[in-house]
Amino acid sequence: MPVPGSRPTTRSAALLVTGLLTAVLATGCGQDDDPSVAAPSTAPTSAPVPTPSAASATAGSPTPAASTPAAVDREITVTIAKKRITPPTGRVTVTKGQSVRITVTSDVADELHVHGYDLGARLPAGKPGSVEFRADKTGLFEVETHETELVLFQLVVR
Repeated sequence: MPVPGSRPTTRSAALLVTGLLTAVLATGCGQDDDPSVAAPSTAPTSAPVPTPSAASATAGSPTPAASTPAAVDREITVTIAKKRITPPTGRVTVTKGQSVRITVTSDVADELHVHGYDLGARLPAGKPGSVEFRADKTGLFEVETHETELVLFQLVVR
């Protein structure tokens, strides 16, 4: 029911602006409040990528050890020392559907973040942190650190 003295177009515009503001705020890049930021480890921070041996294991056959890292299609390793990124910042292209592991070692404590996939990992000084995921979204995604605000590379998924 219309509110006396208000026009439907004014209310519609107000609802549209409110919705847009909510969407912009929801997609912002949070730091410590990001639930996807994981403790440092080589364990995946998203759904695990099944390994062929785990998927084909039959009853009575031995299962792979829990400490065995999952097989990935693309391993990307980055090192940060004195704010210098090795290999230098650029684009890394992967095929949609590939499993990807990004491992970063930084000389200062920081947080790794993969935009678009909203994945992250803590990076304690001198120790590697990793994220592992299935590249199921196409596009261009920045991979960065939060504290030092370094763009490590741009992930291109085709």
